This record gives sequence, C-alpha cells and structure tokens, in this order.
Amino acid sequence: MAARLTPRLLTPRLLTLWCPDWPVVALDLPVDAPVAVLVGEEVFACSRAARAEGVRRGLRRREAQRRCPDLLVVDRDEASEARAFEPVVAALEAVCPTVEVTRPGLCALATKGPARYFGGDEALMRAVIEATSGAHRIGIADGRFASAQAARRGIVVPPGKAAAFLAPLPVDLLDRPALVDLFVRLGLRTLGDVAALPSRQVASRFGAEGIAAHRLARGLDEHLVLSRSTAREIVAEEVLDPPVESVEQLAFVAKRLADELAAELAARVLGCGRVLIEAETDNGEKRSRLWRYDGAFTATAMAQRVRWQVAGWLEGPAADRPSTGVSRLRLVPDEVHRGAGQQLRLFDDGTGSAEADERAATVLARLQGLLGFDAVNLAVLCGGRGPAEWARLVPWGEPRPEPYDATPPWPGRLPAPHPTVVHDPVLPARVDDGAGTEVSVDSGGAISLAPQRLSVRGTRPVAITAWAGPWPVHERWWDPAAHVSLARFQIVTADGVARLVATAQGRWWVEGTYD
Repeated sequence: MAARLTPRLLTPRLLTLWCPDWPVVALDLPVDAPVAVLVGEEVFACSRAARAEGVRRGLRRREAQRRCPDLLVVDRDEASEARAFEPVVAALEAVCPTVEVTRPGLCALATKGPARYFGGDEALMRAVIEATSGAHRIGIADGRFASAQAARRGIVVPPGKAAAFLAPLPVDLLDRPALVDLFVRLGLRTLGDVAALPSRQVASRFGAEGIAAHRLARGLDEHLVLSRSTAREIVAEEVLDPPVESVEQLAFVAKRLADELAAELAARVLGCGRVLIEAETDNGEKRSRLWRYDGAFTATAMAQRVRWQVAGWLEGPAADRPSTGVSRLRLVPDEVHRGAGQQLRLFDDGTGSAEADERAATVLARLQGLLGFDAVNLAVLCGGRGPAEWARLVPWGEPRPEPYDATPPWPGRLPAPHPTVVHDPVLPARVDDGAGTEVSVDSGGAISLAPQRLSVRGTRPVAITAWAGPWPVHERWWDPAAHVSLARFQIVTADGVARLVATAQGRWWVEGTYD
C-alpha cells in the first residue's frame, strides 16, 4: 500500500559546517602554496595564495597560469575529497548522529534536539567547534540556504530572522547565473529585492527556477518537502552473498540500485533531495549516512555518494574498517518533493546530470587541439539590427562577451519572424519590376517600383508573390569607415521560398532564408 504524502511546511533550523576551499585543503599541501583545482580546463577552487595573485574560480587554465606563473594545477578528485572529509563528518556525528552531507566540505545537522541537550545554539556551536577542530566555519539559521550563508560568516541567526538576515546580501548568492543576470538587469540586486516580489508574478514570469530562487531569498527551503505518514516504501536494497569487500564491486551494485530508485521516483513524479545510504556487514557493523543534493538526486549522483561512503569505510583508518565485507546495501529516499518535467541538456545522456556536459566539453577541447584554436567556436547572442549581428562566434574556452542587453530599442531592427539560415557570405541578388527595370530605394526609404521578380546568384528570375518592407537602417553616420545605410525586405517567391533581402547603393543581396 502506498504511503500517504503530505507537505511539511516547517523550515528546519540547521547548523551548517563549511570548509572553505575544501578541494584545495583536501590535497594536504603547504598552506602558502599557490594551488588551483581544475575541472576540465577551468579553475574550480584555488588557495588563498593563488587568489592573492589574481586567480579566481571560472578562469581558464591558461589565464590562471598567466596571472600566477608558479601556480600548481591539479585535476579535481571528488573521491579523495570525500575520504579526507570523512573524519570531520565522523567527529560531527559524535555530537549529533543525524548529519547530512551535501558535498565534501559542506554538511549540516538539525539543531532542535542537540540545542536542547547542550543548552542553546551558542552552546551547540561551541561543542561542534571543540569536536571538529580545523579550518572550517559554522553557522546556525532557519533553512539550509540561510544556514549556509550564516556558516560563511560564522554567526547564529535568531529564530524567525532568516529573511531579514538574507535581505541585504547580493542576489548572486543564489548561484543561478542566467536567472541572476536577469534579476540584475531588472534592478533586483539583493535577496531582499527578490523576496519582495509577489509569488504569483514570480511564478508566471520566471517559472520553476524563479519560484525556487524566491523561496530561498525568503529564507525557505527550495522545495516543499513531502513528509510520510507511514513507513517509507520506496527503497532500493541488495543482499550481497558472499559479502563484498571491493569498492569497485559495491559501486557497480550501487549504480544498479540507484537506477531502480530513480526510475521508481520518476514514475511517481517525485524528486529526492535527501537519501539515506546504509551499508551493513554480517557481523552487525553498520555505516549509515544522509546525503543532501541541490535540486533532485539523479541516479549517477546517488551512486557516486555510495562510492564515497563505502570507500571511506573500507579504505579508511584500520581501526574504523569493518571486520568483513558488506553484505547489505540499502538506498532510502529520506526526503522527497513534487517532481516536474525537465528539458534535457543539449549533450544529455538521459540522467539529467552535468557529467554529460563535462564529457562534451572535454571532447570539444580535444577537437580544438587537433583542428586548431579557431576551428571550434561557440555562438554567443549579442545586440544588433541585422541577423548577421545577432550572434558572435567565440573560440571554445575564451571568455564570453557580456550577456546581450535587450534594453536598447535598436531602431530599424528586423521584426519577427527571423530567418533560420543566415548566409555568410551573402548571396548576390537582383530585384526588378517584372519588365527588367531594377528596383531601388532612396535615402528616405521610398521604393522606385513595386518588386515583381527576384533573381539569386544570376539564376532565372522568379515571380514575387508577397513582400514586406522596406526597413531602412542608417548606422554610425559619424564614422565614414563603419557607416551603414541599407534597406531590408522580406520576400516570398512563387517557388515557396521566403528570404530576407537587402539593398544599398544599387546592389541587392540575400541575407537569410526562412524555413
């Protein structure tokens, strides 16, 4: 019998432990060494010494090394980061057993019980600091997002004050680049600005991502969690006989279980934000842990967490290792929320995760190495009046231009619909009145004769069945070298082809073709 799902409205009060620059700290290198951890060819994290030389997250390897010639670059190894973080989590579990790990370097625990036991939030913080000595920061607030921001500042936010605490903080903390860019262009520069928007208008204007950002800005969790009134029945479990001692074999089993669990959740239109992973031996030894994921867990992400957990147990300190292999592996969706349809990425492999994007980026970088720097380009939208100006090709890996600002009116800009094919170079053409006299357009935009026939590339003229225009364009009159003065037409010919045609100084050409 299916368990009843009901919304849980209460926003939990959490203590968050955050280790700054954990991918670098986990390398156990000298603290004063300039280090950058890369994902692909981009800087994912860097040391304080590297930042002092101008290295920042998101820089390409080449630019980072230009800014800091002595920079030590290391590829990211999340499994090693997880193993290094294991002692910190274990120490935190000694204070409170229900610790949830979001990623290596970031974890949290609900304060309701522990705070009462230790005598308040400040006392709980002192107990955690004493148990987990190290270079990390701790904060307490209502909700995961507010608690994480409190940890970055090492403070306790009073109950009920999360929204007021978040209000003056910059909107880019939402970590949604495209949405944040839109917010900034709309004049919403702080989380308080976003939180003040009416919920109904946010939903209609920005969709599901906007709703999630709006909840975070108000100090709430991203999703409304569904509590279960009966025992959780969506469980993926495997009994291993004989017991398995190999991390690789367990990872293989975990992937199959994760696929089964993800398929079951998808069938029920549910997303899982927190999963409980349990590993047990025949001797009764058990290792269970809660793992948190931003958004909804994918099968790949769940399997990855299982691998980290069993590797930390089986390959950790000898005193903490189990006496025999793992005989039972269990995945339980501890928190679920309403799911939704999702548009897959261009390079998606069906998992909905970013791993496919990373693989595609690696392939593109490899192609660039084989074919040349300018052979692999990315089209970036930009401003302009004509179709050839609406996109700019940028070599893969180079910094992208600033996002297109739709604010300028662009007088003379071509109205919709837009051509699906933009010709580069343009196709020479001729437009006449049907009797052989070429049509012209004067400086005021007036046409000399009605367009009747179109010839492209010197081919036989085809009758024009419909046309619209002209749309005159006069640009950069102050710069003789860059001055542009032309007129555009949308023309449909008897063969059923629609084209964007332009004329200037007695010359006609086809700029684009409509599909």
